[in-house]
Amino acid sequence: MGGGHMAAGHMGGRHMDDGHTDGGRDGRHMDDRHMDDGHTDGGHTDARHTDARRTHNGRTNNGRPPRDRPRIVVAGASGLIGGALARSLTADGYRVVRLVRRAPEGPDEVRWDPENGRVDAAGLEGCDAVVNLAGAGVGDRRWTDAYKTRIRSSRVHGTTALAEAVAALERPPRVFVNGSAMGYYGETGDRPVDESAPPGEGFLPGLCVEWEAAAAPAQKAGVRTVFTRTGLVVARGGGAWGRLFPLFRAGLGGRLGDGSQYWSFVALHDEVAAIRHLLDRDDLSGPFNLTAPQPVTNREVTVAMGRVLHRPTPFAVPAPVLRAALGEMAGDVLGSARVLPARLMESGFRFAFPEIDGAIRAAL
Repeated sequence: MGGGHMAAGHMGGRHMDDGHTDGGRDGRHMDDRHMDDGHTDGGHTDARHTDARRTHNGRTNNGRPPRDRPRIVVAGASGLIGGALARSLTADGYRVVRLVRRAPEGPDEVRWDPENGRVDAAGLEGCDAVVNLAGAGVGDRRWTDAYKTRIRSSRVHGTTALAEAVAALERPPRVFVNGSAMGYYGETGDRPVDESAPPGEGFLPGLCVEWEAAAAPAQKAGVRTVFTRTGLVVARGGGAWGRLFPLFRAGLGGRLGDGSQYWSFVALHDEVAAIRHLLDRDDLSGPFNLTAPQPVTNREVTVAMGRVLHRPTPFAVPAPVLRAALGEMAGDVLGSARVLPARLMESGFRFAFPEIDGAIRAAL
């Protein structure tokens, strides 16, 4: 999209995990994802929530008592995706340690200051995995020079601090999962792209490139590093779709611009399940597109929303109006990104909601 589908930001409702709230929300093309239970088994996604990995005696199915449970550090745990991931892991018996910007209130919190590049590294010692989903909201406000600097610093400086801390640990984690976005590819029109495509041009692609490069210290230290290039997350509780649902329920929904731009979406359920798939598989590293295998246009999204919610969709927002209202960010809203999850599917991951109607229904 214009600047490049950051999958987590856009239209004010599309933003990635906001490092300023120690969380993150889904958003468009930086995007940014209701599922509290996505997990994998044998490399494939379980589409239903179960407690199969837990027993009633407080032990996980591998027989380890709670104190020996795998310990997963999550930055952005108060956001849409990070919150759903934390709940999913906790439900399956993992110990989730949250990075927070305030004074920690217990053993499962570690303090950090992502914009100034500081993290209490001692709190990461002995963790099994680190998942970084934090960053200032891309769609929270107009892109002034000052706010673009804030967006960049919250992601690049935060990732650098975490990666350097991970690299310096006496017992580093086995995997470092770093958030990214499909904004990496920029404007693709109707041309499908997968992880082999080069970065696009503009603010968002440039940001994604820097964001991923900031994880280099962990990679150089030999820690398996994964980049999740997330699409537009379909969820009722936040992000782009969190703002779309009320409009469409009120009968005020409609296409943006001419509606021909591709929206590469992903259900929150599948977003969390995919992250867990990548956490579990020791043979997977590098970039992975977290987008459903069947991208749709904004016009098709509009029709699907009307169909699922049983509401008319008579309105359209002309491109000039969007540009006047959103400034530079309008290019990302009106742009097109047809992004395919080639590597994720090759790894054996199965989407529970590959089609837009199912993803919308799952969010209700």
